[in-house]
Amino acid sequence: MDRIALGKYTESLACKHLQDHGLSHRESNYRCKLGEIDLIMQDGQTLVFVEVRYRESAGYGNAAESVDHFKRQKLLRCANHYLSINHQHRSPCRFDVVSLNGPLNQLVVDWIPAAFIEPGN
Repeated sequence: MDRIALGKYTESLACKHLQDHGLSHRESNYRCKLGEIDLIMQDGQTLVFVEVRYRESAGYGNAAESVDHFKRQKLLRCANHYLSINHQHRSPCRFDVVSLNGPLNQLVVDWIPAAFIEPGN
């Protein structure tokens, strides 16, 4: 499986996992000049920006650990852009991470709600 297909596959698994836990899908792969958000979900009144990460091996840490400070800043800027163009500045929101670890036939899905928050909140 090539990298693009793998990304689509893992994002679809993450989306299904979140839907199974009561979230509604709003958008996938939101792109702007500032970056990309893998999934945008709705959890009640809360808009949820989701970063999906996959690692086959934990040799360099698990998938969630790869969401570093720079990636979080990029996600924050992209989410602010999304909120701005959709006129949702006052909408409650949070940033979740869904990490998928292990070989594809034995994936372990770990959902981390409110994995980080925007500075000032």
